[in-house]
Amino acid sequence: MKNERLRHKNIIITGASSGVGLSIAEKCATSGANVILLARRLDVLKEIQEDLQNRYSVRVMIFKLDVSDTDEVKNVFQQIFQEIGEIDILVNNAGFGIFRSAHELSIEEIKGMFSVNVMGLIACTNMVLPIMLKQGKGHIINIASQAGKIATPKSSAYAATKHAVLGFTNSLRMEVSDRNIFVTAVNPGPIETNFFKRADETGNYEKSVKRVMITPDYVASKVVGAMLTKRREINLPGWMNAGSILFALFPGLFEKAGKPFLNKK
Repeated sequence: MKNERLRHKNIIITGASSGVGLSIAEKCATSGANVILLARRLDVLKEIQEDLQNRYSVRVMIFKLDVSDTDEVKNVFQQIFQEIGEIDILVNNAGFGIFRSAHELSIEEIKGMFSVNVMGLIACTNMVLPIMLKQGKGHIINIASQAGKIATPKSSAYAATKHAVLGFTNSLRMEVSDRNIFVTAVNPGPIETNFFKRADETGNYEKSVKRVMITPDYVASKVVGAMLTKRREINLPGWMNAGSILFALFPGLFEKAGKPFLNKK
């Protein structure tokens, strides 16, 4: 399904080489948008670039970027600005998680998650904000997680990064609310991607949530459909957000009743 609002718009997507980022890129291209794809794997991006340009006749720019390297973020975005003067949408999608008990995580692993999930997201946002403020329009979409609303065992550091993303997103939304810049948080549950190959080496968690997993295509369709609207938050699947509401209202009861399921990692 096309989003006619996106025709000829310039959309930056981080973590665009696979999973949700790739699905978002394809749906944006289908809608006639020009896409700027950022990821660490330049060889994969080149294949995606050729494919999208051939199929949709849109402009596809690619840049190798590790969002945890803030100097590299600055350099890459400056290159983008030199080639494209206006940025309509930024999708902060890059991120990863490691699911282990808190005492089993190394400080390096924790720093790595914060560097990508939080500092990388903020660095990319801070690069486009001056452009959007000058334009008097724009949309920033941050891919957070249900983990940012409900912390679970063996995801302490990962959940902390996503709580930080939601805090940043909610504050930013209020800061720019009168500047015609929209800010949207996306909180998906478990998604069928390679995320769990790194997050859960045992494979136990992936098996336990297999029946409630959603697809990257489903997430991307909801994200792209909300582009250039005032949508505050997207929770996927919708029923899962009921858990976060219950958690906010009755945290002790939720933790006690949900323990058998939450401990399946």
